[in-house]
Parts: sequence; structure tokens; C-alpha cells
Amino acid sequence: MVDTIQQLIEPHIQDLGGFQARRLLPSKTLTMVGPFIFFDHLGPAVFPPGKGVDVRPHPHINLATVTYLFEGAFLHRDSVGSVQEIRPGEVNWMTAGRGIVHSERSPDAERSQESTLHGIQIWVALPTEHEETAPAFSHYPASELPAWEIEGVSCVLIAGAAFARTSPVQTFSPLIYLDVQFTPGSQFSLPSDYSEQAIYSVTPGLKIDGEEIAQHCLILLKPGATVSIAAETAARCMVIGGEPVGERIKWWNFVSSNSARIDRAKQDWQQGRFDRVPGETELIPLPEEPQHQEQPL
Repeated sequence: MVDTIQQLIEPHIQDLGGFQARRLLPSKTLTMVGPFIFFDHLGPAVFPPGKGVDVRPHPHINLATVTYLFEGAFLHRDSVGSVQEIRPGEVNWMTAGRGIVHSERSPDAERSQESTLHGIQIWVALPTEHEETAPAFSHYPASELPAWEIEGVSCVLIAGAAFARTSPVQTFSPLIYLDVQFTPGSQFSLPSDYSEQAIYSVTPGLKIDGEEIAQHCLILLKPGATVSIAAETAARCMVIGGEPVGERIKWWNFVSSNSARIDRAKQDWQQGRFDRVPGETELIPLPEEPQHQEQPL
């Protein structure tokens, strides 16, 4: 590997109940990149008419979930009363804080015909002082996100700050979350603006400082490294990174800096103390072995 690459993470294929995801974080050798503690590449999954995604209501604590789609749609519902459809290029940011419950399902319009779902689902660990903040949800249209093009490379700043631009998506710690698309023969220079940064190869055809990168790999960059990302064909990658927020414990879909807090969340879910999602009657039960059970988004 070139000197600017610290580690390469290959995906673990995860069944999400009817479709597959490529899970990059957490991995056996890398648990976080900056505040990012969970990274799933969803699909692309093709559903026949009448079928779709049904992720039943489930809880989160002490984190934020961020949904960004390339194709398809989700209908989000949560326990603070949000009902929001998300389409490609838009952002759903859900702050779990002290506790939230949500579901994600395919909208009726998607189920009426053959549909495709393709996108990225991530979790961001909240800084310790914000872990127990009030739960909240925000939706951002694609038109509100900073977007620019330089010499055949198109960028969308999903969240955080980069290249003298700041996304309107509210965050709780310094980070970068960037969607980069390349035309054949184009290249892009990524400066080292954060302590930890990584590049995910959505497609094949990418090179980092001249080294060819396989599709579906997460490339952790060495601290302080400015890298050149080039594409011989049309290609796409995601950039994540930021400042570390400290060690975190992840159990099922609970994340916290405190193991006792996770134990309390388990009890609260088992005993029905989380708020319910209006209009939803189903629930994902607390698993005995999270790694072998349905993994909510």
C-alpha cells in the first residue's frame, strides 16, 4: 500500500431482512473513524411489485443516524412524531440522544412497481456532553446541501465542513461527510483537515495516490495525509472523518460511552419504557445475541 493509506477494510455482508448491506464499521480491526461508528452500504436491492423494506420500530440512544440515498425511497416514522419520506440526494438526520424509536419502510408508491433501494446508512456517536440530549429529527432537501464541481469532479457536502463550505445539517462535533462523483479521467485532492479520515469506494475504477482501490472498501488514511483520488472511468466515493469523541460501546443498536447506560436501555426496551412510534404496532424485540439477529437501520 502507498504511504498515505493506513488500513483497508473489506465489507461484511449483513442480512437486513429481505435485502443485503455491506457493513464497513464497526469491523474487527477498526471501530470508529472520527465520530462515525457505523457504516452500511445498502443494496442496490431490487424489489418486485408488492415488496419492499419493512424495518420495524426499534430504539437508539446516544447517537445520530444519517440516511443518504442514491436510489429509491424510505418512509421514516419516529417517536417524536416525525413522518418523512427521503429521496436520493436528501438527508435524514435523527438525533437519538436520551432515546428515540423509529421505523423505516418502503413508501406505497415504491411498492406499487418494481423498485430499487441503494444508499448509505451511518451512525454518528454523540460527544459525551450531548449523549443525553433531547431526541430530534431533521430532513434536508438536496437543494440545501452545498454542491460544486471542479474539473469533472462533482461534490456534495452531506454534513460537516470542508473546502470552505459548511452543510446546514446540524452536527454535534467537527466532521466531514462528502459524496464525490468522478467523470472518466478526473481527479480530486483531499486535504487532511481532520484527525481521522477515510474513503469508501462505492464503485470500482478509483485510485488513491496511484494505487487501485477495489470496489466496496473503506480506506483509512494516515493522519496528516493529503491524497489524490483519481478515476479512469465514471466512479463514486464517500469521504467520512472528523475528530474523535472518545471510546464507545456498541451493543445491538445502542451506543454509549457508559456500559451501565446501555444496560438501562436494554431494560427500558424490554419493559416498554421507550416512547412508541405513532401509528405503528410492531416492535423489534431485544435480541439475546445481537450479531445473529435482525439488524435495524
